[in-house]
Amino acid sequence: MLMHENQSGKESNTEAQNLKESLFMVKKNGLLQIDDKQIKDADEFCEGYKVFLDVSKTERESIACAVSMAEKRGFEKFDLNKKYKPGDKVYYVNREKSLIVAVIGEKGVKEGTKIVVAHADAPRLDIKPNPLYEANDLAMLKTHYYGGIKKYQWTAMPLSLHGKIIKKDGTNIDVRIGEDENDPVFCVTDLLPHLAKDQMSKPLQKAIDAENLNILIGSRPFRDDKDSDLVKLNIMKLLNEKYGIIESDFLSAELEMVPAFKASDVGFDRSMIGAYGHDDRVCAYPALMAVLDYNKTPKNTIMAILADKEETGSDGNTGMNSAFFRYFIADLSDMDGVEYRHVLTKSKCLSADVNGAFDPTYSSVYDPANSCYLNNGVVITKYTGSGGKYSTSDASAEFMAYVRGFLEQNKVLWQTGELGKVDAGGGGTIAKYMANLDVDVVDLGVPVLSMHAPFEVVSKIDVYMAYKAVSSFFNAD
Repeated sequence: MLMHENQSGKESNTEAQNLKESLFMVKKNGLLQIDDKQIKDADEFCEGYKVFLDVSKTERESIACAVSMAEKRGFEKFDLNKKYKPGDKVYYVNREKSLIVAVIGEKGVKEGTKIVVAHADAPRLDIKPNPLYEANDLAMLKTHYYGGIKKYQWTAMPLSLHGKIIKKDGTNIDVRIGEDENDPVFCVTDLLPHLAKDQMSKPLQKAIDAENLNILIGSRPFRDDKDSDLVKLNIMKLLNEKYGIIESDFLSAELEMVPAFKASDVGFDRSMIGAYGHDDRVCAYPALMAVLDYNKTPKNTIMAILADKEETGSDGNTGMNSAFFRYFIADLSDMDGVEYRHVLTKSKCLSADVNGAFDPTYSSVYDPANSCYLNNGVVITKYTGSGGKYSTSDASAEFMAYVRGFLEQNKVLWQTGELGKVDAGGGGTIAKYMANLDVDVVDLGVPVLSMHAPFEVVSKIDVYMAYKAVSSFFNAD
């Protein structure tokens, strides 16, 4: 391109280039827009995030870890009978599966609140209520998959067992097997390719039947050859010795099979993190940390919500369709002598949820101009849903401008993106449930490669920018 020289002999921009700089959006790699210090800060922040991932593989574990972190920062359990003053730090736990962490503002909730909502559950294999059986001298557990998965991805890989068993006498038993290096692991078997001609000719959706996602858990029989189901009996004997349970205790258990591996750096440059459960603990952790790190009294009350059941539609008493959040707002409103519906109307919310990062290997399903990319920062998703914007919230232009304003003012690396091409598919987030409460809301989260796979990938820069974005939101007017 022809350049003009100024008096010093250096090349200067053409008029067209100057106009482009002032009128066009910057499209260079996000890493070229930040300095080395921010890259170092991102790497350090993500070390804590990896620890959080490794100890929080279920929604119960995520909430327990978050509560422990909050208590160490001086947060106290919410007490309905207590009158809170500006600067007080509280948390509220809903049935061990969802959590609200809040800092009371100077004006309480009278002028609304600042809310960030993320979900703490992730796709997995749930153990059925009557799961244990023996077939051909192998002991197995039957499963019912949870959330949107590609079933073939869950075969032939190490799995760990997490969850809780409540015996009929009320005894509470926590289960976590497969995470320690000395623990056994479990797996779903797959058919050898030599005999899989028919299987491999099927569409991916039908290649693995849901009823075949059975977990291999043992093969040694009880030492008595005069009876049947001896392998199952031996497994039940081991479980009874370790946990004191009998087979009927599975009826009052919540047991989940999740990948047994730990979060790892990805790439020669260690720029990414590969792990199970990025969707959506990659947004839950930055949201939580932004509240925990808040070191002054906010103007309006700020809060982070970690919710359950997003992967199955947010229904149930621990999901965002439950009234637990509205009840919490109502309790704070009563303390301030205002109507909770007026508080909601004046509130602002970030639905901290991931988006699908552009994957060049599968570029045909994306609109490149309206996709998000790894290392380009936190992504704002104005609407999700599917097709003609069905089953979604669509953020207003006014609220989009508000979000742009505090992101740019605080030099947060950000981008916009849709999930994919209009008719390629779609997905929903928590945003619509908040919008239905008359709250201004938009999705803001981290781009993810291989979303909903047992091993997802995110950029460390993007994780850190999610933290900076939430922190900026809490400080914005």
